[in-house]
Amino acid sequence: MRSLGRFLSAAVTALLFSLSGTASAQTHVFIPQSSLPQPRDAAGTTMARTHLRILVPSATKSSFGTAAQPNELPPFPGYLFETPASLACVYRLVEVIVPGCNPNVTTTNPTGGNHAIALVDAYDDPTAVSDLATFSAQFDLPAGNLTVVFAQGTRPAQDKTGGWEIEESLDVQWAHAMAPEAKIFLVEAANNSFTNLFSAVVTASNLVAAAGGGEVSMSWGAAEFTEETEFDTYLTTPGVVYFASSGDSPGVQYPSASPYVVSAGGTTNSRNVNTGDLISQNTWQDAGSGASEVETRPTFQSGVAHVVHDARGTPDISFDANPSTGVWIFDTNAVLGTGWFVVGGTSVSSPSLSGIVNAAGSFHTSSQAENEELYTARASDFDDITYGDCGVNIGTFAAPGYDLCSGIGTVRTLHGK
Repeated sequence: MRSLGRFLSAAVTALLFSLSGTASAQTHVFIPQSSLPQPRDAAGTTMARTHLRILVPSATKSSFGTAAQPNELPPFPGYLFETPASLACVYRLVEVIVPGCNPNVTTTNPTGGNHAIALVDAYDDPTAVSDLATFSAQFDLPAGNLTVVFAQGTRPAQDKTGGWEIEESLDVQWAHAMAPEAKIFLVEAANNSFTNLFSAVVTASNLVAAAGGGEVSMSWGAAEFTEETEFDTYLTTPGVVYFASSGDSPGVQYPSASPYVVSAGGTTNSRNVNTGDLISQNTWQDAGSGASEVETRPTFQSGVAHVVHDARGTPDISFDANPSTGVWIFDTNAVLGTGWFVVGGTSVSSPSLSGIVNAAGSFHTSSQAENEELYTARASDFDDITYGDCGVNIGTFAAPGYDLCSGIGTVRTLHGK
């Protein structure tokens, strides 16, 4: 484990030992404390968790470098984790398509971006701007246009576990990766209570609306609760489309279950270990999914009533989220270490899909309008995920058309054209 060096701190390495029992040459998925179910606070307020997982690679590999002490910087042979260019290739967001979309070969990045994307998170990431600059330079992306906003008026404290900082780097960097020209707002709530996070959603919505329209992304949630419909009213600002990650464990999370969001689910990119070529897209078993026990079926899901019945079904659309086929991010983190991380979870899906829709340049006035277009679009605009399973007891299966593992599938089109 010590050979992982600057990839993760000694604290994380020790935790991995405690989880695995022995040091092995296998990869480990580390679930940060911020992604564990959060109990309500003393006042009974619902507390959100991130939908983030971190992949720690084989101990037989060299350590990943940092900007200050470069060793091996992504992408490089031996690892097949996704880059902005490789996923632009997989999802046909660029003109130049390299057969197999190998992350170590593909270099054509997404382009475009219009108006604004706001990422809503808890706590403060003090190095968000500089970390985005490092990420952009490494992957040959344009410099980011990022503004950090404190939703409650003053700078929040930092998350003592380090998890929300990783989340914020992920959100900012992958929204920018998919829509490099968009204006990005990182709206930081004082903590992870729904009260403060939804206050931050209001701030984010106003910023996006004032910029001419765009998206608000929420890569967090909680298990459903009876009062959740009271928060739906926060997701109705005209000119704003809301994305919410569906979760990183079987079952339904809120706000992903809201009919006023695009629910962003997760898939797996299976690659040939020898060639690096994409073999197939299939389900990610741990992605949040299912039929809501609180929210009723929205109009845009009338055509899939045979699947969701009378309930709001999640997700609507998906993106690569399996940490074993995860994406690169850069983070300066006092708790978890500084350097390059491989991350997964549907926390990848929400900002990335927000960026893809933003770059398409056609702005809807609501999430319902965006979903109406998704559910009635040409089949050729999407890759229908038909292999794999998911859900509680792994009792749900991918199927042709809409299913509760991946929704309508993954995007397969050049900026929606």
